[in-house]
Amino acid sequence: MEFGSVIAMVGEVIDILGVIAIVVGVLYAIVDAALRGLRRRSPVYTRFRRVLGRAILLGLELLVAADIIKTVAVTPTFDSVVVLAIIVLIRTFLSWSLELEVSGRWPWQKRGAAADADAADADAAVGRSTAR
Repeated sequence: MEFGSVIAMVGEVIDILGVIAIVVGVLYAIVDAALRGLRRRSPVYTRFRRVLGRAILLGLELLVAADIIKTVAVTPTFDSVVVLAIIVLIRTFLSWSLELEVSGRWPWQKRGAAADADAADADAAVGRSTAR
């Protein structure tokens, strides 16, 4: 088996893993939200968005890795590298946007601010559930 075909196959496997990560994450988020809704455990919506966003982020990271492997190792032409650069820019923007949605902070910001926001959200959720 030729080196290029092995690398191409590795890229395809990582592509498939990226899609599987997104699909499994979506299914898990839906089931988790449904169970939380039936059991009346909050927060349902914010947790659904967080779980779904993390699954999409993981899938995007795997898809970018697969694109890098396939483009740079298999077909390193100028055109393919330009296409890869555009794909990576778009997926990086999507990843940053999802990170902001999921954690409430940019990827380069300290985690302490996000932890404080999560604690405030949890306190607000507890306050809402005990007020009923």
